Amino acid sequence: MNQSQGPTSVKSDRVRALRRLSQRAFRRQVGRFLAEGPQVVREAVTHRPDTVVEVFVAQAAPDPAAEVATAARLAGLPVVEVSEQVLLAITETVHPQGIAAVCTYLDQPPEELLIGARLAVLLDRVRDPGNAGTILRTADAAGADAVFFTDSSVDIYNGKCVRSSVGSIFHLPVAVNVIAVDIVKLAREAGLVSLAADAGGELEIPAAEQILRQPTMWLLGNEAHGLAEELAMAVDHRVAVPIYGRAESLNLAAAASVCLYASAFAQSS
Repeated sequence: MNQSQGPTSVKSDRVRALRRLSQRAFRRQVGRFLAEGPQVVREAVTHRPDTVVEVFVAQAAPDPAAEVATAARLAGLPVVEVSEQVLLAITETVHPQGIAAVCTYLDQPPEELLIGARLAVLLDRVRDPGNAGTILRTADAAGADAVFFTDSSVDIYNGKCVRSSVGSIFHLPVAVNVIAVDIVKLAREAGLVSLAADAGGELEIPAAEQILRQPTMWLLGNEAHGLAEELAMAVDHRVAVPIYGRAESLNLAAAASVCLYASAFAQSS
């Protein structure tokens, strides 16, 4: 059995330490983060069990959480049973759905991620963790080979980002704290065309099909201000998502979906 009895008091030192995983500085210090909910924890247990340090499950956990806890035990991972009150104290959400896991950081050296890649995405100065997590999920669904985050972007281990990825953070190679122009250079050396998603781009996506058939890396900028001009000038093409109706624009996550799937469709045709 890999199950043990966990802390019983919400004021215990162990619970206090686990709560500190909600703080970016502490996460960086220990190289760990918290994954919450049965779907996210299931993906960690299934796809990256090497990163799972410990699984916490509520004593009266609902079926989805109990099933994930069983899978974790069968995988030989430490499973700790705690009260609902302790689980609530550990997690950020009001309803953690009975299970959470402490995991080690997932990021990899950026130099390794573009070898043989056909689709990648770089996020620069993206500040909203929900957007970042949704883009991770979309990149995963579109078959992306790598995702890069600059040092001015949100921490991917932020709880909202992890939850919004719905487990995709455990599927994709990611690199963080990168220098954007260096990644553009690496992409070019690896044979990828760099494309800035830019409302003022010289091409619209339907006119860029031939370009999109090539290995591509999309660059996505700040929700309000887009890409820094220096970075936008460094790419091979600026590409716009066409607006056919009356909306002024798409939000970042929606635009990312259009861009990534445009590449995926073009490359699979």
